[in-house]
Amino acid sequence: MKRHLVIALSTALLAAPPLSPISALADSTASTALNSQSSTTWSENQVPTFKNVSVHDPSVIKVEDTYYVFGSHLQVAKSKDLISWNSVASGVTDDNPVVPNVTKEFAEALQWAQTDTLWAADVIQLADGKYYMYYNACKGDSPRSALGVAVADNIEGPYKDQGILLKSGMWDEISEDGTIYDATKHPNVVDPDVFFDKDGKLWMVYGSYSGGIFILEMDETTGKPLPNQGYGKKLTGGNHSRIEAPYMLYSPETDYYYLYMSYGGLGADGGYNIRVARSKTPDGPFYDAEGNDMIKVMADKDKPLFDDQSIEPFGVKLLGNFLFQRQIGDPGTGQGTGYVSPGHNSAYYDEESGKQFLIFHSRFPNRGEEHEVRVHEMHMNSEGWPVVSPYRYAGIKGDTLQVTAQNAAGSYKWVNHGKDITAEIKPSQIVQFTADGQVTGAVTGKWSLQGNNKVRITSNDVVYEGVFTQEWDSDSQQNVLTFSALSSSGVAIWGSQMIALKDQDVVLAVKKDLNLGNTENIFFDLSLPTTGTRDSQITWKSSLPSVLSADGAVNRPRSGKGDAKVKLTATIRKGTATATKTFNVIVPEQAKGQLLGEYTFENKKLAKIAEDYSKNSYHGQAFNILSSAIGSKNQAAAFNGKDSYIQLPGILTDTTDFTFSAWVNWDGGGAWQRIFDFGNGLTRHMFLTPSQHNGALQFTIHDQGRDQSLIAAEALPTKQWVHVAVTLQGDTGTLYVNGKSVASSSEITFNPNDLNVTDAYLGKSRYAADPFYQGKMDNVKLYDKALSAKEIQRQAQVKP
Repeated sequence: MKRHLVIALSTALLAAPPLSPISALADSTASTALNSQSSTTWSENQVPTFKNVSVHDPSVIKVEDTYYVFGSHLQVAKSKDLISWNSVASGVTDDNPVVPNVTKEFAEALQWAQTDTLWAADVIQLADGKYYMYYNACKGDSPRSALGVAVADNIEGPYKDQGILLKSGMWDEISEDGTIYDATKHPNVVDPDVFFDKDGKLWMVYGSYSGGIFILEMDETTGKPLPNQGYGKKLTGGNHSRIEAPYMLYSPETDYYYLYMSYGGLGADGGYNIRVARSKTPDGPFYDAEGNDMIKVMADKDKPLFDDQSIEPFGVKLLGNFLFQRQIGDPGTGQGTGYVSPGHNSAYYDEESGKQFLIFHSRFPNRGEEHEVRVHEMHMNSEGWPVVSPYRYAGIKGDTLQVTAQNAAGSYKWVNHGKDITAEIKPSQIVQFTADGQVTGAVTGKWSLQGNNKVRITSNDVVYEGVFTQEWDSDSQQNVLTFSALSSSGVAIWGSQMIALKDQDVVLAVKKDLNLGNTENIFFDLSLPTTGTRDSQITWKSSLPSVLSADGAVNRPRSGKGDAKVKLTATIRKGTATATKTFNVIVPEQAKGQLLGEYTFENKKLAKIAEDYSKNSYHGQAFNILSSAIGSKNQAAAFNGKDSYIQLPGILTDTTDFTFSAWVNWDGGGAWQRIFDFGNGLTRHMFLTPSQHNGALQFTIHDQGRDQSLIAAEALPTKQWVHVAVTLQGDTGTLYVNGKSVASSSEITFNPNDLNVTDAYLGKSRYAADPFYQGKMDNVKLYDKALSAKEIQRQAQVKP
């Protein structure tokens, strides 16, 4: 149950360009030597079984032995252990079991907010045993919002509406406090968190952007605000500062109320981060670690909207964008463990164990806008501030953890979260803790144990107070020693102890892990790594530097010269230890002519092969594609909208200027289907969709967090053959329908060959949530030049 020691959550609005992948060079498991070199074994490893769930803005409540999180879009999930989560409900639709007929039940709020969805809900159980859901709806592009309450006998519903409690965004009209609504001073009535204080009094803290964070006294018998409070008492924020998602948690250990908030923007490029301030009373005043009164924290009204620089010095920043980088030769796979825009948290205090947990959603490096719930344990440092454990909670038993100077000595991945609000991902650095208290490596200073596994770290005259803990590292698949500490200015540092390795083991681990991926068709520059784990060095030698240089630059042979075969040899060094590894690389010759690929789908094997009728033979692979007769002599490719697509060679995009031309017959359906989607992961790609969320044909080229788009006035016509084309020439992009320009821009500065395309799809998006294309395609052509308007018109006149 949510009681006076435990408080619930709030919401946010629904990315730093993610770091470039450490490369395809680090996707193998590390050397088995790592398994025998663990520096410290704290206890028998208990391998946790994580089951992830996506709930945006998760607000926690415990009912008997089960934890529930309620979030935006009426998403609900539950867990017995905070590790394995199961979805209960999702979507503001009338078949959602938590609020059946929700569009009618919450009709007043949805209509006021002019929206079809809900933001972050918060649920609490009151003295009558019933569950009170504080729901809210917001227009999104303004603070026009409604906040209400619904009641149920069961935590999973069904909830029945008890009416709207607050409204905001009534421009030029009287607001809840009797004055004309002013968004710079009055709140956006979203992100509620209802909680009991230590004396059993009920409160609600809420607010997002706009006028700031507010608190109201509540009636514990009705669950509604006590009368004559207006919007309540302001705690912090204002002038549209990007502060939102307040959540209150009382700590009996320190006798403080901790006000958690999210700063920045919640998207993958928004720099979302979690901060905290504290007070002896639930309604403030709240102060940060430097003693700043949070009531004074707000955006500069003389600067543009959402000015972050004026608020980022304030509040204790607990975590933001970071990456514990997995270097080549480290255990695990991929790039490491990290978060992008973690935020909109709730928190929980377990009275029996005395443990505190931070529950939030996060995005992840190189995964775009995908988000999942994460739970981390928190501990109080010697100054009475919560520090967040670096790794997600895994339920391991750390009761016997006894840290000494000897077992704490070693190499650590070190992350400094800083105080800024930034889309930049803070990468880890390598430092060493010596047994005699020195810190060396990327950071220098001193460290010392303070008793009860607490630690003090001093660097550049800054003192950090924190705690050593035992955490589960998913990369190494074992328990590791970590630390989390805060400076007196409210900056968090994290450390994760690394496995001890001798120099020879280092080079062998790097050699085994070093991987260039598929080297049979290398047409773009390779990002050849020069360092591996433990600062090992990697140098390269090429057997044919005129085609593939030692720094990875590719110069394809001229057309007619044939493909080039190159040997790339890596030499790995650590101290006096060395090892070598050789890769065989094929660099294809340049294309034969400006028509790169032509797909008319006439071949009888279309179910498996999409034959290229250009001179280049860039054949594609078809998946669940059927031939659809257009006439007695012509066939088209039919896409079923479920699992059919064609994968083309990425080499078709090895060009600066570009044309995609095709005839399509779209059946209609869900937004964000793809006519084509060419790219490399989620950070670099270009696509053409017949209809995006606003119902418009759209081409977008995306590179490292930035979009450049061509958007038509309407969606592609359905149930008829339509000619579509995209041309890129210099910085000018043009989108055509039936030979006529429907969108153009002179600010398309990204080029197809910037994308290093590894996956080129017809009919499929690289985002799993997007629907497959449903309809037909014919006469797909790709060029390494921009066809002229007249050339496009001529193609549009020849129907399939």
